[in-house]
Amino acid sequence: MAIDLRVISIGTMAANPLWGERAPVRTGHATTTLIRSGDVVLLIDPGLPEQAIAARLLERTGITPDAVTHVMLTSFHADTHRGITAFPRAAWLVSREEREGVGIPLVRELRYASERNQPELAERLKHQVAVLQRCVEAPDELALGVDLFPLPGLTPGLCGVVVEQDEQTTVICGDAIATVEHLRQKLVLNSADNAIRARESFAEAVQIADWLVLGRDNAVVNPFDGSGKPGQDE
Repeated sequence: MAIDLRVISIGTMAANPLWGERAPVRTGHATTTLIRSGDVVLLIDPGLPEQAIAARLLERTGITPDAVTHVMLTSFHADTHRGITAFPRAAWLVSREEREGVGIPLVRELRYASERNQPELAERLKHQVAVLQRCVEAPDELALGVDLFPLPGLTPGLCGVVVEQDEQTTVICGDAIATVEHLRQKLVLNSADNAIRARESFAEAVQIADWLVLGRDNAVVNPFDGSGKPGQDE
């Protein structure tokens, strides 16, 4: 069965230190990818706002948000789920480890913001809590030829997606590999929750992939043969 995989929107970092940027100069958002396999229409990391992601989806595929059956978040961050509410009919998925790792700290932050009388922050956190509560645990097999691929380290439960098609393997990395510069220089982000695990995940992705869909960049051919270990961003 043929699998259709295409990048819907190329993401960006709010500040890319490999470009000499030390403070945010733009609004960060994740790369968004669509996979169609059988009856499953899977959208990964809708990082743009609702109207923008709906427009990109129509431009790139000719379908509307109602056609999307599942939305998968590689990690739980505003940059990955900003437009998720455009897909109310879809199942919202995240890895169990990410859901558990994010939930308690998020509720704690919300309680603190409420106690400190920070209404704007509290409203943003309430929205994130509501999105997380709506998410369910992603199954190991998302569709025929489409599977979860754990890439922990940057966050405790970051989980990519591996797609087998036309005798080639594509890994959708999320922020486990952020940009083509990070890929070529074998660097993981310095915001990693666990830098050692993040480097291991980087190495696992490049070991199996023919193509990589990067967390804040386009789809690229894997330039490595699985050798070499990544370092950490400066």
